[in-house]
Amino acid sequence: MELTPQGTLAERLRAGGAGIPAFYTPAGVGTQVAEGGLPWRYAADGSVAVASPPKEVRSFDGVDHILEYAITTDYALVRAARGDRHGNLVFRRPARNFNPPAAMAGRVTIAEVEELVEPGVLDPDEIHLPGCSCSLSWR
Repeated sequence: MELTPQGTLAERLRAGGAGIPAFYTPAGVGTQVAEGGLPWRYAADGSVAVASPPKEVRSFDGVDHILEYAITTDYALVRAARGDRHGNLVFRRPARNFNPPAAMAGRVTIAEVEELVEPGVLDPDEIHLPGCSCSLSWR
């Protein structure tokens, strides 16, 4: 398990989906997130088997930032309010926060949609995540 501030998690997913390998952020500077030592895995006796390493710190305009690496995944599972067979997805309310960057970070994205519509029904201005030319299947 890795402790990551929520905004940094969103940006790590977005960066992964955009092909950006890493970025600097001021979030977490001066905490154990930056200094390392947070438990990542415990041993059977309850002691810390693996701890987080210190992160690279760099100053920009006099403000310290830590280096965060992007997140990419083999699979992403998302849920959308509406979608079409081309993979265009529309999210509702808070699902718009993490689903688009999570889907972009996945090599393969699996979407569960509440309403499947025919291509062309969705207004292009309301699509939150455009589909791709990829292999899609339905049951």
